[in-house]
Amino acid sequence: MKRVAVSGLGVISPIGNSVASFFESLTKGRSGIRRLEGRFAERLVCRVGGAVDFDGAAFFPAPKLRMLDRVSQFALVAARQCIEDAAIDFGSMDKARVGVFVGTGTGGAQALDDGYFTLYAENSDRVKPYSVLMAMNNAPGAWIGLEYGLTGPNLTYSTACSSSAVAIGEAARRIANGEVDVMIAGGSEAPLNFGTMKGWDALKTLAVEDPVDPSASCKPFAKDRSGLVLAEGAAMVLLESWDHLRKRGGRAHGEVVGYGLTTDSVHITRPTIEGQRSAMARALEDSGVSPEHIDYINAHGTATQANDAVETAAIKALFGDRAFQIPVSSTKSMHGHLLGAAGALEFVATLLALEREVAPPTVNLRALDPECDLDYVPLAARPITGARAALSSSFAFGGTNAVLVACATRAT
Repeated sequence: MKRVAVSGLGVISPIGNSVASFFESLTKGRSGIRRLEGRFAERLVCRVGGAVDFDGAAFFPAPKLRMLDRVSQFALVAARQCIEDAAIDFGSMDKARVGVFVGTGTGGAQALDDGYFTLYAENSDRVKPYSVLMAMNNAPGAWIGLEYGLTGPNLTYSTACSSSAVAIGEAARRIANGEVDVMIAGGSEAPLNFGTMKGWDALKTLAVEDPVDPSASCKPFAKDRSGLVLAEGAAMVLLESWDHLRKRGGRAHGEVVGYGLTTDSVHITRPTIEGQRSAMARALEDSGVSPEHIDYINAHGTATQANDAVETAAIKALFGDRAFQIPVSSTKSMHGHLLGAAGALEFVATLLALEREVAPPTVNLRALDPECDLDYVPLAARPITGARAALSSSFAFGGTNAVLVACATRAT
């Protein structure tokens, strides 16, 4: 099995549209959650979200922009960033050995919402001619492949909140097995439209807006947590075999060394301790990293009552007494829940935590919950000098649990 290096990172997020600005915001505890404005916002029960400061016109010519839903715009820009960060030239490579795996939960949701508004609110039949191409879930991955002429495997995964963690894990396996040399993998999501938001309102899992500070509405692991905060954005990583990286003289941010995948089969939305524990255990088994060598956990940490308590219990079930010694944080407290793109964004945060030896905080954690009694790095970032390996966990509606193990770059 080949070693899998992470040589490029790209981020479009509510707390920064570059890797540098993203991690700076994380370490300084800056929230990108705010009150949403625009058409129909007053009709939302939950009016807070993690919106991205992004104008597609700054990146794409008008004819192309008309074919791109917001979700594909995010994906293309994040992919461009990770390719530039890796300093890789596809022109000199066999493009059949380069692929793209992308995760998304809602795909081109804005295009769908706009189309239905035209049909039902405006009573018009003049739907945009590219509506189907904009809305299809595989559009972000397809556009990345087209942009760079990549003819290797191109797949889209849609497993709700674990979609992009699955995409990265499956991409890493393709490289480890020797099927490809390089993969662009990650996720993209743009769910902050009226129809999607109203659907989540009806599910009653969204947070209650903090009456004092809307940006503090997401409170993972806190006693006063009230639900998740939806957000948009994308994160992409460039993965390549260690041999390929070494031959071209590239550098690595770290490595993907383990991937665990399990399925809860109890309820469509209810997480289980065993499902989450076994996903983490399988990831560790796959990596060969022992539990005592895990120095940081980026938790799923949605700020819902059910998930946070279950996730805490699952970590304790796997790590035993050592669970209390591991820094655990939920960066969703700052950037919100990117649904299908959450796993990729949080994997980038995990890699950067190892590379820069800083554990991001769980902000807004002031009211302690007796059921959530681990070290959640409350309020402020913390040094994790000498950190070797970390877990990034993603647990989804539908039951798909995906966990990635990242390691600081080892010697060749």
